[in-house]
Amino acid sequence: MSEAAAAVETEPEDSDTERSSRRWWTAVVFAYVALEGAGLQMRGAVIPALRRSFGAPEWQLGLVAPAGTVGFLLTVTLVGAVAGRFDTRRLLLVGVAGTGAGIFVLGVVPSMAFFLAALVGRSLFTGVGRGSDRPLLSHLYPNQRGRLFGYYDMMWAVGATAGPLLVAAAVAAGNWRLAYYAVGIAFVPVVAAVVILPTPSVDGGDVPLDVAEVRRIVRRPEVGTMALALFLSTGFEGGLFTWVTTYAQGRLPGALATASLSVMLAAYIPGRFLSGWLSERLGYVRLSVGLVALTIPAFGYTFFLAEGDGLLVGLFFVGLTLSGIYPTMLAYATEAVPEHSAPVNATASVTSAAGIAAVPAAMGFVISGSNVSQAMRLLGIPLGLLLVLVVLAWYSAGRAKTA
Repeated sequence: MSEAAAAVETEPEDSDTERSSRRWWTAVVFAYVALEGAGLQMRGAVIPALRRSFGAPEWQLGLVAPAGTVGFLLTVTLVGAVAGRFDTRRLLLVGVAGTGAGIFVLGVVPSMAFFLAALVGRSLFTGVGRGSDRPLLSHLYPNQRGRLFGYYDMMWAVGATAGPLLVAAAVAAGNWRLAYYAVGIAFVPVVAAVVILPTPSVDGGDVPLDVAEVRRIVRRPEVGTMALALFLSTGFEGGLFTWVTTYAQGRLPGALATASLSVMLAAYIPGRFLSGWLSERLGYVRLSVGLVALTIPAFGYTFFLAEGDGLLVGLFFVGLTLSGIYPTMLAYATEAVPEHSAPVNATASVTSAAGIAAVPAAMGFVISGSNVSQAMRLLGIPLGLLLVLVVLAWYSAGRAKTA
């Protein structure tokens, strides 16, 4: 039996009121992250409609992704720094209400400039919400972080898969704005729940940061391993998110090429459910080694051997195995310093954003000088480095137990 599973069995019984409160707050967090995932992934699908509606040039359309990221990085870092000094419930209320309002505003803007400004505003509130919600889960389930982080990211994947489909349905109905109205309105009951529910009951919570605590966090090898692992894994993901549709063009019929990314994202749903379930049985590092080791042959088949519909099969299995790495490694680092879950969460968000930005940009230069096939195959480099990193972490953890 794993240590995490043993801890769950020995956890004292909660009262019915505490269990009910915990379930309701978990439902709120899951609903929020699903809706936020839908709003996030809608931005790529809506670009053709923005071009038609606003006559926006390509350089403005290219600003959609950074506009939706810059504010997020600022506020998620700030929330990580002030965690323990402000009430989590109030932070979550600001994040949920602001994100929902921001998504609704995206549907009423009159021009591309206002659309970009609304994206920046929405991302500021999203950083507050995402900086608060996972740390709340960490304190609600101190002995089940891996499982709940996996389920949390599974709910994000549900929303991320649905977002582009909502845009497609809205466009088919004659107005892309309907997708933003629908998601914005869906936030209303989530905001109401945050207002109505009693304050979540957690033992402890985040300890306020000072210089000594920051030094202690950055010196933990688990946190450093997580940061580098997430830079590599999300860089790999970012490369696929950005370029896999381009790669699929000419290899699949038009409709299937467009759907290729959705096929991979759909695999995140069962992938993250399984990784959350397995984390308590295998342990975080061992599971991460297994996930990366399984991703490598799936990647090799997809980009070196697959043809036709086989490409979609390969992408599904890449998504199935790759998807569990982020929540598992984040749980691994959080377990090392549970009293600082918000700063660890912020570190994960910043390093993953850096990976998502850096690797696709580097691939763009390769594509310009060579071709998209060569660029996709070079994604094997961060994947191979990630395997080395998690194997070393597994080896170090084994030595620490026997010392």
